[in-house]
Amino acid sequence: MPAPESERSAPPLLSDIGAYFTAPLRWDGHDWAWFGGSLLAIGLAHRYDSQVRTHFVGTGPAPNTDTNSEDTKDAIPTAAVFGGTWALALLTRDSDGYREGWAMVEAAALSGVTAYALKFAAGRETPEQATGPNEWFKGGASFPSFHATAAFAVGTVLAESGNDDYRLLRRLLGYGLGLATSYERLKHNAHWLSDTTAGAALGIYSARFTMDRRYGTGSESHLALVPIEGGAMLTYRMSLE
Repeated sequence: MPAPESERSAPPLLSDIGAYFTAPLRWDGHDWAWFGGSLLAIGLAHRYDSQVRTHFVGTGPAPNTDTNSEDTKDAIPTAAVFGGTWALALLTRDSDGYREGWAMVEAAALSGVTAYALKFAAGRETPEQATGPNEWFKGGASFPSFHATAAFAVGTVLAESGNDDYRLLRRLLGYGLGLATSYERLKHNAHWLSDTTAGAALGIYSARFTMDRRYGTGSESHLALVPIEGGAMLTYRMSLE
């Protein structure tokens, strides 16, 4: 949907910030479906928080590890994709590459600010701080995962930008970045499964918002639960024309 006239006259970034944080006031049915699907996915993930933690670290008390030592390591893939996008754009002087790089900046910044606000509000303790997943409002900073949020924000821009010549490769790299980063955060006992699921939803939404603003795609995107034998499968569709 085109930006209102008042927003067009404002600096693009400031206009986008205002539109992003007031977006729920203008959500349509697809946006509310996305939000509802995201909440459902987070709820389903929360059901398995303890099982996933047990898979990686066992059933005893949290191991005496330094999660901070893994924070930088787990951020390197996202930083590499971001830096590589900008380096290629600078080397080739590609205007589409510059736009893609700025979209990554904006998506990561908008989702990152939101993630930290949610961390402060939720106060959830990490798996290293508590053996149970329901320690909310305790001053923790577990929900959502910032690493997963940033990885999916940057990765979604990579996956859905550009032409269709390398679409499959872009999607494998982009969404693979988000999934791999989320896996590492779980493996390092830094987050619960629902933390990374929330980060994924936030990152993807922020990237979609940014691309709609910068590219004017008007794409229709949504989460859906598809019944399968023995349960259900969460799917996400984004169509760019």
